[in-house]
Amino acid sequence: MANHRIYLDHAATTPVVDAARHAFARGMEQWANPSSPHLDGRGARSALEDARRRIASALGWDGEVILTGGASEAIAMAMLRSRASRWIISPVEHDAVLRLADRAGERPVSRLAVDLAGRLVMSSLDRALDGGSGKPLVIVQAANNESGVLQDISAIAAKVREAGGLLFADCAQTAGKLPLPDADLIAVSAHKLGGPPGIGTLLVRDLAALEPSGGQEKGYRPGTENLPGAMAFAAALEAPKVWLDRARDLRHQLDKSIRAAGGEIVAAEAPRIPTIGGYRMPGVSANAQLIQFDLSGISVSAGSACSSGTLKASHVLTAMGWDDVAAGEVVRVSFGPGTSRAHVYRFVEIWQSIHAKARAA
Repeated sequence: MANHRIYLDHAATTPVVDAARHAFARGMEQWANPSSPHLDGRGARSALEDARRRIASALGWDGEVILTGGASEAIAMAMLRSRASRWIISPVEHDAVLRLADRAGERPVSRLAVDLAGRLVMSSLDRALDGGSGKPLVIVQAANNESGVLQDISAIAAKVREAGGLLFADCAQTAGKLPLPDADLIAVSAHKLGGPPGIGTLLVRDLAALEPSGGQEKGYRPGTENLPGAMAFAAALEAPKVWLDRARDLRHQLDKSIRAAGGEIVAAEAPRIPTIGGYRMPGVSANAQLIQFDLSGISVSAGSACSSGTLKASHVLTAMGWDDVAAGEVVRVSFGPGTSRAHVYRFVEIWQSIHAKARAA
């Protein structure tokens, strides 16, 4: 990122931390195919398994670690290869989940409800668990990538276990920042926490929950293992996270400033991860805001960005009861290790300027 710019889009991706860069370089220096039987391959295998152990230890995970190409692949693996006969999903899941659900074919899919704060309506989960036959896979984000709202995974897990189902938690936004939830399957992305792009993991409590596919990763993922990425992933997880307390204070300050300036905070009363906030500027479209923030040297995002980078209506805000106009006036601000109080003050200054011009017009 250019030094003069203010980057407030860490929920999309966060810059690679120095420790991860250095680890990636070391991995490239000792690179060999970890599946090769010769001495070089065995050395690479040893380094890969060391990285795998460090990833598990840093996350506090005592189950299996299947290395993937990122969270989207982990999501697809959990949904398509779990030994479950039906899916139960919340309406505020990541697009990677919703795309698979839309193409479920003959597999039954139950869609849950959230309240106005974006929290799962437990009665809808009860009905879905009781309303079908076969083992269900319940899919819930630990923290929403647009609103930052935290779900009560412990309460959800208790209901799922009682019904004999499997719980899959998308922890792309929380892993390495908050403790992992009690779930059977968990998706983690390295580039959301200071690691490189192109690597993540599916954490599996019991491999019997998944259908094997053959190939590497104990037969659960084909393809040559990404040793440099795994080493960098482990290093990013082990890097100090002292900045999280600062993020909590900064988000509180931003909430207060936007409210005082006449804005609206998405899910203000709900528990939220401290690194994400959604803010509505009445009367100004998110697209117009993005352009003006960008011209002012500030990177933020709005709604959901599809693969082409264009904006579309936020299914998250719609599920929370927002109308199209209000939902189209929300931008997301997300913090990372380098975010400072000066960055927040500058964002608020530009926000107030854009809002004042809109009201004057």
